[in-house]
Amino acid sequence: MTYPQYQPPGMPASSAEPPLWAPYYGAPFKAAVRRFWKKYATFSGRASRSEYWWWTLVSVGVTFLINILGGGGTVDPATGMPEGGSAFGTVLAFLWLAATIVPSIALIIRRLHDVNMSGWLILIGLVPFLGALVLLVFMILPPSPAGQRYDRPEGIPGY
Repeated sequence: MTYPQYQPPGMPASSAEPPLWAPYYGAPFKAAVRRFWKKYATFSGRASRSEYWWWTLVSVGVTFLINILGGGGTVDPATGMPEGGSAFGTVLAFLWLAATIVPSIALIIRRLHDVNMSGWLILIGLVPFLGALVLLVFMILPPSPAGQRYDRPEGIPGY
């Protein structure tokens, strides 16, 4: 059984949202954020550039707000402890990190799959500075049709 390619690159977006197992090319902001949470710990399949970058925008924005609310992360140099409101910010930052670390890793792996790369390449991010730069380049790359090999529709025999 073959499955249609949902909104392939270079084609206009259709009004129907593709199933969760398929990448959503040209995903609008709300759909990308919703799919991020729905695919919380889904490491198989693919994620489009729009799914990845919309979530990155949300994540950076929330982190920025947490930093502002928390007093900018000021630390008492004598004790090394957070000053004033920054303890609140530290707790908020920890909660945000705890809630988003697993789905963020899953999203990066799905994005790597969309460019037809192994999800294990996420480990290149452990290399100081250069690893993050290489991952950034990978996240910018256009989708590869060969990445369909990572699709795993649920409930379909043979997948």
